[in-house]
Amino acid sequence: MPELPEIMALEQFLVEHAVGAVVGRVDVAALSVLKTFDPPATALSGRDVTGAAHWGKHLGLNCDGLWLITHLSRGGWLRWIDEPGAAPPKPGKGPLALRVHFFTREGATPAFDLTEAGTKKRLAVWITEEPRSVPSIARLGPDALAISEDRFAELLAGTSQRLKTVLADQTVLAGIGNAYSDEILHAARLSPFATASALSADKVADLYRAMREILTDAITRSVGQDAARLKGEKRSGMRVHARTGLPCPVCGDTVREVAYADKSFQYCPTCQTGGKILADRRMSRLLK
Repeated sequence: MPELPEIMALEQFLVEHAVGAVVGRVDVAALSVLKTFDPPATALSGRDVTGAAHWGKHLGLNCDGLWLITHLSRGGWLRWIDEPGAAPPKPGKGPLALRVHFFTREGATPAFDLTEAGTKKRLAVWITEEPRSVPSIARLGPDALAISEDRFAELLAGTSQRLKTVLADQTVLAGIGNAYSDEILHAARLSPFATASALSADKVADLYRAMREILTDAITRSVGQDAARLKGEKRSGMRVHARTGLPCPVCGDTVREVAYADKSFQYCPTCQTGGKILADRRMSRLLK
C-alpha cells in the first residue's frame, strides 16, 4: 500500500507532469471505483490542472477547483503513460480502474491510469469541490510529519492500544501504514505490542524521532523518482518489513513475523522485544 512518502512523491510527480495541462477524456473502466456521482467524471474534461495535494494516504488533483481524489488502498497504483491508445478501455478488463487523458502546452497527449491488482477491489475515487467532504479525509488524524512532539505524546497517552495499532490508525495519525510502522518501531527499538499509554517520556521521544527520521528519509529517496520506480524504492529501504527470515541489518538476528487473516507485520526480537519471540496469530495463542 502506498503510504505518506509514496503519496507525497506521486503528488510531486503530478505537479511536474500534469499541472498546466488541460484534462481531456476521463475513462471509467470500473464503475465501482467512483464513490461520488455528482458532479460526474465528465465534469473534469476541459478544466485546467492547477495543483495537486495529499491528505494522509489520499492523493488529489486540482482541476480548476474541482478535485479528483483517490485512495489507492492496498493494491492500487498510479501509472503515467506518455502515449496512451486512442480507444477507450473496455470496462471490467484487467486491473485498470480509471484513465485520465491530458492535453499539454507542448501538444503532447499523455494520461495516467489508476490500476488495482488483486481480486479485492478497494481503490476509491471521489470528484468533489470540497476535499473535506470525503468521509475518510474528514476522519483523518493529524499528519504524521506535521504533528508536534507534545501533541504526539498526548495522543499516545490517551490510548491503551498497542503501538503497532496506533501508528497505523488513520483516525489517530494520518499517513503511516503497515510497512512504515514496522520500520519506525524497529528504529525506535520498541515492541509492536507495547501499550502506547505505558511508554516513558524518553521512549515517546525515541518513537517520535524515529517516525520523523524514517518518513523523512523515505520521502528524500522517493520524491523525484518516476512513478513506476516508487514501489521498488520503497522496498529497497526496508530493514524489517517484508523481510521475514532474513537477518536484521542492525544486530543480525532473524527477522520474525506475526500474521493476521489478511496481513502480517515483521520485527526483530533482539532489537525490539528483548529476545522474546511473539507467537504468530496463525497459532492459537499470543505471547505478550
